[in-house]
Amino acid sequence: MPSDLETDVGSHFPLGATVKPDGVNFALFSQNAREVSLLLFDGPAGPPARAITMETRTKYVWHVFAKGLKPGQLYGYAVKGDYDPAGGARFNEHKLLLDPYAKAVSGKVRNTDNLLLAYDASSPRRDLSFDGRDDHGIMPKCIVVEDDAFDWRGDSPPDIPLEKLFLYEVHVKGFTAHPESGVSKPGTYLGFIEKIPYLKELGVNAVELLPVHENYSEDFLLSKGRVNYWGYNTIGFFCPESSYSTLSSPGCQVSEFKALVRALHEAGIEVILDVVYNHTGEGNEMGPTLSFRGIDNQTYYALTGDRDHPYRYYMNHSGCGNTLDFSAAPVIRLVMDSLRYWVEKMHVDGFRFDLASVLGREASGFARSAAFFDAVSQDPVLQRVKLIAEPWDIGTYQLGNFPVDWSEWNGRFRDTARRFLKGDAGMVRSLGWRLTGSADLYGDDGRSAYNSINFITCHDGFTLRDLVSYDGKHNEANGEENRDGSDDNASWNCGVEGATEDPAIRALRLRQEKNAMCLLLLSSGTPMILGGDECFRTQGGNNNAYCQDNAIGWYDWNRGPEGEELFGFTKRLIALCGKYPVFQRRKFLTSCDTNGNAVPDLQWLGIGGAPMGWDDPECRSIGYALDGALSGGDGGAYRLFVFYNANVFPLPFRPPLGGGRLLCRLVDTGLPAGEDAMPDGFPLPLPAQGGFEYLVGPRSAVVLAER
Repeated sequence: MPSDLETDVGSHFPLGATVKPDGVNFALFSQNAREVSLLLFDGPAGPPARAITMETRTKYVWHVFAKGLKPGQLYGYAVKGDYDPAGGARFNEHKLLLDPYAKAVSGKVRNTDNLLLAYDASSPRRDLSFDGRDDHGIMPKCIVVEDDAFDWRGDSPPDIPLEKLFLYEVHVKGFTAHPESGVSKPGTYLGFIEKIPYLKELGVNAVELLPVHENYSEDFLLSKGRVNYWGYNTIGFFCPESSYSTLSSPGCQVSEFKALVRALHEAGIEVILDVVYNHTGEGNEMGPTLSFRGIDNQTYYALTGDRDHPYRYYMNHSGCGNTLDFSAAPVIRLVMDSLRYWVEKMHVDGFRFDLASVLGREASGFARSAAFFDAVSQDPVLQRVKLIAEPWDIGTYQLGNFPVDWSEWNGRFRDTARRFLKGDAGMVRSLGWRLTGSADLYGDDGRSAYNSINFITCHDGFTLRDLVSYDGKHNEANGEENRDGSDDNASWNCGVEGATEDPAIRALRLRQEKNAMCLLLLSSGTPMILGGDECFRTQGGNNNAYCQDNAIGWYDWNRGPEGEELFGFTKRLIALCGKYPVFQRRKFLTSCDTNGNAVPDLQWLGIGGAPMGWDDPECRSIGYALDGALSGGDGGAYRLFVFYNANVFPLPFRPPLGGGRLLCRLVDTGLPAGEDAMPDGFPLPLPAQGGFEYLVGPRSAVVLAER
């Protein structure tokens, strides 16, 4: 830090710390503060080397320009104002506050002896008592970052259409943290780069990264020796998570994340970020003061209370203690600025919004015309990236109700597919909608089949292996007496709970996993694979591994022969979709003849050539034919015939053949490895006369092609 540091007024725009040729401009929004001080540090520990009172405020933005400062400078804020929790004000000048617009921080927040809490823990009215303890020594510091210092080497987005996308949901650290990953920098952005050839071999072309924003691990987890492994507890909406970096230099998480994006793009793989804007890591009124609470609690959070304390408490639509107030313009500005930053400066290709219904909540409830959605819809930067909603929160389920710009995680696809797979009756009518793009959800609002993000498993719940291995959750390792996590898993253990050496059960589980991959990858819509499902990843029955930064949550690269078989099957199935792109059709599949070739686009097929048993309460099978001329495929006309049998006995499948053409088997999950999925097809002999019949084995999926 220059010993003769000079300052001047600076500018209120942009917010955050902005590097200029002769110094750094600092700008912080706070409508209700009385005084704001910029604190500058020479190192990550100890008191500030200098405090600068920010004497100028423009449009509620406090600003100052510090001459001679450079990238790498450490800083934070102290903010004075009223401490009146009942009225919503929680200013405390003794707390070092992170800049909401900081681009990097110096390390993880760790609450030592409750020093981060803005109350005396011994007080019966805890959060109403003022805490005058200084926490500057234990709080991480913000780092001034030069946005344009990275060499992108001409990077450009792959720009893959949603209907061509194969999403792979994956945890950055967990992907390579296991000792068997074989990478030189396990658990990091750079370690992830070393596994890109694996993703290429599998055939996925987009990764959906669990949160990479800087996050805070809750006190109750740290007290048990655990952490918030998933990271759905953000405290830095512009900061890449520091613990996923090599820590080789201050702020290296920024350049290392950019290196990951650049490498993925070079491999033709898009980067979708799972982002958490519905709440922050500061928790409820008993939580720590880290940033927003101490900068302007009344502006950033949706508050509630009782007669004596009208604004003491926090609305909790997120289930995590607080909810950001999306009726406040500064909150919308913060989120919009963050999204644009990750697109323009970090080159990401889209976002999956956690608990996205929160973002559309207004006084009257959820609205697809809410202010935030309108802001996104007119933004020229965000209009060119992918927007994916988790369309629910605590208290509202808005599947199918998001704006036309948005795709959605299709929870009904998950629920229907799981129940059909385990053999539940009465699922075929719903399954018909899911297989053809869920037009019942998206068919009347300007969206199409690809707006349905189809998934059967995700980070939240059982892995695919556990879905076919456990009837109930086994979350004892979380330390909550197995009370956490969902009890409604629609799973089936195939006869034995957990691991078994019984060859018949192991074979059935493997076949069920292949059946699940068929339902996922061959249905209309955009498929999302949970990372590791393609190679037998298990969490030992834990369906809520959010705090398991260990072998439970990591990817085990010792796949074994069954894992290798499932990987090969999934790889061939993805390749098959590329060869027969009718599986990736943009529009909803219907029984119309849209190309005028006298062949219906979609034809439903029941058992043995009979009509589909939509109203048969015991029906556990579904078949259909697709006109491949809709998409051309490899240059020739073709028809595809698909049949799923969830019964415990075989069923005859009689596809309506056109005659005089080659019939091939593409998929049969009842066959041995190598024969179970064959993108080039295995020729089948046609009878000299009479109808052709293919016997579909119990709990099996079959795909035939006529070409």
